[in-house]
Amino acid sequence: MFYSQQTTFPKDKMKQSLYRIYYAFFILGMFFLSFNEYEGINVLGEFKREAGALFLFAGFLILIIDFFRGSKLSLPLNSFVFQILLFFLAWCILTTLINYPSVSLSYFKHTSGTSRFIRQYVALLISTLIFFTLYWNVIVRMELKDILYKIRKVFLCSLVFATIYGFLETLNRFFGIGSLTHVLRLFNYFPFTEVNYHIEGRISSFCFEPPFLAIYLTTIAGWMFSYILTEKKGPLKFVPTICVVFLTYFSGSRTGLLVVFFQVFIFGIMLYRDQRYKKYIRTSITAFVAVASLLMVVNGEKIFKSVSEKVESLDFSSNMKTNVSNKSRFGLQYASIQVFKEHPIIGVGFGQQTYFSRLHYPFWATNNNWEFKEMYKNKNDLSFPPGYNLYTRLLAETGLVGTLLFLALIYFSVKIARQTMRNSDGDKRILAMIVYISLIGLYINWLQIDAFRIYGVWLSLAILIRFSYNTKKT
Repeated sequence: MFYSQQTTFPKDKMKQSLYRIYYAFFILGMFFLSFNEYEGINVLGEFKREAGALFLFAGFLILIIDFFRGSKLSLPLNSFVFQILLFFLAWCILTTLINYPSVSLSYFKHTSGTSRFIRQYVALLISTLIFFTLYWNVIVRMELKDILYKIRKVFLCSLVFATIYGFLETLNRFFGIGSLTHVLRLFNYFPFTEVNYHIEGRISSFCFEPPFLAIYLTTIAGWMFSYILTEKKGPLKFVPTICVVFLTYFSGSRTGLLVVFFQVFIFGIMLYRDQRYKKYIRTSITAFVAVASLLMVVNGEKIFKSVSEKVESLDFSSNMKTNVSNKSRFGLQYASIQVFKEHPIIGVGFGQQTYFSRLHYPFWATNNNWEFKEMYKNKNDLSFPPGYNLYTRLLAETGLVGTLLFLALIYFSVKIARQTMRNSDGDKRILAMIVYISLIGLYINWLQIDAFRIYGVWLSLAILIRFSYNTKKT
């Protein structure tokens, strides 16, 4: 049956082998975490492009088979953070039931309100319970040292692939080396990749679009920064961090630039407070200035123009006049806020945002905006408009009650990670630092995406809860 506090390991060799199987699928899921540059499997809904999800589904299936064969299934039921999550999941159902008279009458894009709730709630459960359960049952059997070094190594391997791919994309699309187009096409033979070409020199590596690459980089950033703390002396310890910064810059993702560089800033402060690492900060700054100077000498005009464009792109309000994407994002967020104002306490029901917000699209967002005409307001386009902000979505759908529950989850997870980092040493402290940096970055990233399908959050929460659990191997 279910258990929570202590972990014991079955002596039966067959049961052990099942653990190795879903552990292997977990590792593959981590490697292919953000591979979504392929056509996908439509039946999986919003997970259709997610290659990593395929392995996580397989791992969860093996875990359930193992459970029905008599092995115990672990859940952190005594964890305060996990309990908050369960209350939030329960509230999503309750608010929908309270609003069911309107939910049952809602219909848009050939989808009823009831159907929309079921689809969205299943997607929520996949990320927050199904995949989380797999994460938990894998890492609860691992020592903290193994969690740090094994998962980090998997992320490093995926980063190596992303960097090679992204470097060739940069040379091809930013520096105009057209002959590399044929080399890039070779990546079509790698699983779950179909080479895309983006305008304005942006790169996406193995991700479908640059914003998805930014989410991947935000997820692994803390893990890659930790190499500076654990590896022996030498310049190689800085390479993973350099690769993250390089890919973030050339992805062209505005949010990615803000979030990843904020993570770098947080990590830099942590290092500078420790006498042992102050020299690394000075070395990094010196190296950055040297590389920047070299690039300016080689192609100064191109670099200066690129940096200027990146800085200008961060001025969201000014760009609204010329950037259709910004107009759509702010318009959809504005509409969600209007729905919240009308239903402030309990919201309109989970998954129901679009049925109400489409009545509040502001003129300044829809005027001369092809995205609203061809996609968001087009009843024949079956894709629902994204909310572009999880927090405004929660305000509209779950009201103050649901939003406060979710914010409590965020607050306590960050607080516990910070406390663990301050009160620990060795591998536990480094792992807590990774969780802290990852959660902050991914929580900020939710300001521009309204999907719960952010694997790094739930993996980080599983590791966070693992800090307070004891394991006993037999």
